[in-house]
Amino acid sequence: MSEQYLFQEKQYLGRDATWISVRMILALFCFVAYYLNIENLPSRQLFFIVGTGVIIVSIIMIYMVHYKTTVEGKFLILSGLWSSKLVKIDLYNIAKVELKPYSSFIFNNPVYNLHKGGKIRFYSGGKDAVWLTDKEGLRYIIGSHKAEELARAVMEAKRKLNT
Repeated sequence: MSEQYLFQEKQYLGRDATWISVRMILALFCFVAYYLNIENLPSRQLFFIVGTGVIIVSIIMIYMVHYKTTVEGKFLILSGLWSSKLVKIDLYNIAKVELKPYSSFIFNNPVYNLHKGGKIRFYSGGKDAVWLTDKEGLRYIIGSHKAEELARAVMEAKRKLNT
């Protein structure tokens, strides 16, 4: 059974460069504190354990899929982590497709299906996002590393629906 998708992308939880940097600085701080702790205190071992734990968790997060975006037929499908609900956006109800930056902030937290202020956000990494507005005015903001391809796939799927 082979299905042809117009677009498919997996967003990984731990691959955002800014948060990798934050975790590595935290691990570096732990290792420097371990090294500089001249007196043989029990906290010295704790710094080493925490630093090692941060690195191990970072490595695990690099391979952990946060959500998968798929454009197929008349739906845009977002499937998240294990306990997350599947989100199906009917492309027939989409009135406007825009390609904009996700946010003006440098650090953005990963979110899946976050409802806030009339907008529903999906983000794991990347600077750009596809902003979809449905006929009732609800906005979906989908952050992506391949935002141009996602916008093009959504517009192509809408064009096929209208013909």
